[in-house]
Amino acid sequence: METILVVEDEPGIARLVQDYLERAGFAVASASTGEEALAQARARRPALVVLDLGLPDRDGLDVTRDLRQVANVPIVMLTARGDESDRIVGLELGADDYVVKPFSPKELVARVRAVLRRSESSRSDAEVLSVLDVVLDARRRRVSVAGREVELTATEFALLETLMREPGRVYTRGQLLDAVHGVSFESYERAVDAHVKNLRRKLEPEPGSRRYVQTVHGVGYRFAED
Repeated sequence: METILVVEDEPGIARLVQDYLERAGFAVASASTGEEALAQARARRPALVVLDLGLPDRDGLDVTRDLRQVANVPIVMLTARGDESDRIVGLELGADDYVVKPFSPKELVARVRAVLRRSESSRSDAEVLSVLDVVLDARRRRVSVAGREVELTATEFALLETLMREPGRVYTRGQLLDAVHGVSFESYERAVDAHVKNLRRKLEPEPGSRRYVQTVHGVGYRFAED
């Protein structure tokens, strides 16, 4: 049984999320502060973290950053913040998805399942893709650039795999959202830009380089051809 770590300081919301996740077949660990979340992540090694950005002791964005240093665990953010820029920053720090409060518990469970499916499908596919000097091993969930191994989140990995399967093909942001989310709930296309920014930061040899993931202005993105 996969364990989901729920980081939420409002007891009512924490209980609601826990109930729905347990009904969906998950084990649930809980934390109400950022420091407790980091300790639980180290001790429990959860399959995924549901993280409220409005924690009492630390900003949730800082906790997201620190979680990324502890483990490459998928993160779904909970946020009551109306500012789109906060959500974009969270995605750029490595979160895989977000749900805005007030939210439907069923939608949250669906998003958790979708992120876990992306992670699992990456591990189960035995194909190895190699384009230019980027090698993606889907079964082992490993990516290397010119022999240098890079760590990607589940969403970044799914995005890169989609692009590398058809080098030169131009994908719209909507098509990439469909490929990496796998659910029909509304997402905004700027989320793709945030994930691409992260991907470039990890892949490209120099800051600002566009050697691998290229922008097609007014359309979307493509992976460079050999």
